[in-house]
Amino acid sequence: FSMFEQKISENRENPDYIKKVKSITGRFIGVNIEPVPKGINYPEGRKLKAENLIKAKELGFDYILITGNPNTGVTHETILDGIEEASQLIGDKVIIMAGKMHAAGGENIYDPSMLKDFIKAGADVVLIPAPGTVPGMDQDTARHQIETIHETGALALTAIGTSQESSDEQVIEQIALMSKMAGADIQHIGDAGYCGVAFPENIMALSIAIRGKRHTYRRMAYSLKR
Repeated sequence: FSMFEQKISENRENPDYIKKVKSITGRFIGVNIEPVPKGINYPEGRKLKAENLIKAKELGFDYILITGNPNTGVTHETILDGIEEASQLIGDKVIIMAGKMHAAGGENIYDPSMLKDFIKAGADVVLIPAPGTVPGMDQDTARHQIETIHETGALALTAIGTSQESSDEQVIEQIALMSKMAGADIQHIGDAGYCGVAFPENIMALSIAIRGKRHTYRRMAYSLKR
C-alpha cells in the first residue's frame, strides 16, 4: 500500500475503503511506513513524512509500523526520529509500532537501550525478530528483550520476516511456540508467499499453535455482519 497510489482492487476510488475493510473484518488495519533517509530512491507514498502520517490517520488506519526493509538505509536513528514525528502528529489517534524484524541496515538489533529509546520516543509496540528467524535470536534472547520492552511500558511483537513464513508448517509452529514462551504479546507473519501474503496454511498453523483449533476456527467463521 502506498499513500499516493492506493491500489486495492475495485476500491481504489473509494476514500473510505480502509474503513470498509475494518468494518468487514472487525480487525485492526495498519500500514508500513519507512523512515528512509534523503537521497534514497523509494516510493514516496511509503516514506515516513508528515503528509503520509496525516494521510494514514485520515484513511482510518488503526496503526502504523515504522520499520526498515533491506537496502533502504533505515537506521536506529531514523526509526527513532520517525517515532518522535509520528507521536507528535498522530500519536493521539493511531497506535505506533516500531522496530526491525531483521538486520536491515547492519545494526545491532539486540541492543536493549535501543528498545527503551523507541518506547521513550512514543512507540506503543516494539517489534523484534521472532526466535529462530535471525542468527543468535533464540528464545532466551527474545525473552530478555521482551522483558525490557514490558518493563519500559510497551507491548512486544515478534516477527517472522525472513521469508521463513514460507517454510514448512512445523517450522512456523516452533517459532510460534518459542515466541509465546518468550512472552510476546503479538505475533507477526510476513509476506513471503502468493501475492505478497504468507501461505494461508502457515497463518493457520501459527494460530492453531498458540491458541488451538477452537479459537482459530471461531475466528475464521466469525462475522461482525451477522
